[in-house]
Amino acid sequence: MKKDFMKGLLHGLPIGLGYLSVAFGFGIMAIRGGVSVLAAVGISFSNLTSAGQAAGISVIAAGGTLIEMALSQIVINLRYSLMGISLSQKLAPNFSFGKRLLAAHGITDEIFAVAIAQKEPLTASYFYGLMLIPILGWTSGTFLGAAFGEILPENFSNALGLMLYAMFLAVFVPAAKKEKSVFLCVVLASSCSILFKYALTFVSSGFAIIISAVVAAAVCAAVFPVKEESEENEQ
Repeated sequence: MKKDFMKGLLHGLPIGLGYLSVAFGFGIMAIRGGVSVLAAVGISFSNLTSAGQAAGISVIAAGGTLIEMALSQIVINLRYSLMGISLSQKLAPNFSFGKRLLAAHGITDEIFAVAIAQKEPLTASYFYGLMLIPILGWTSGTFLGAAFGEILPENFSNALGLMLYAMFLAVFVPAAKKEKSVFLCVVLASSCSILFKYALTFVSSGFAIIISAVVAAAVCAAVFPVKEESEENEQ
């Protein structure tokens, strides 16, 4: 058990260090969006979703409704449910339901990638070790950005504030180069977002995010449908 936990800590260390710097940008964004330092830290500790948190701050800053907030979070964070289903196939037999609920809190894109790549079954000790440092890194980075972001020189603070967006680019650019479907989805979502920002300004920020995501996903699903296993075998 201890060996698995230490292995998880080791695997989670580089993720945590990356989150520490990136979350600094979210902390700055949260403060500029009118959120207190304590609330910003609470958001990061309880959510652990960069894209969802960024969208949530946008809704808060725009004075959006709770319905907008809920719908935007469901649309943006739905992928974590799919990740959880995939990971459930690799869990060790003694990974109980209660342990799964706790582990589900730590599922992120990077943690999922590391966990799913493991050859042996995932134990609770390993997964807890894997998620611990990233959670601490993300929460600590948020606190530092929220508490000290406005104190730092403006140029330095603005540069750190861009790190959150740089992480988003690092996530989808490689995939967009390999898959036409991802590239089209990014272009459509970006185009819709720009349209709402400068033309359809009467649509609130929260619903603009939801509509952009749904439209892009729907078009890509129609243009690039996923083939059924039986169809692939016939080919």
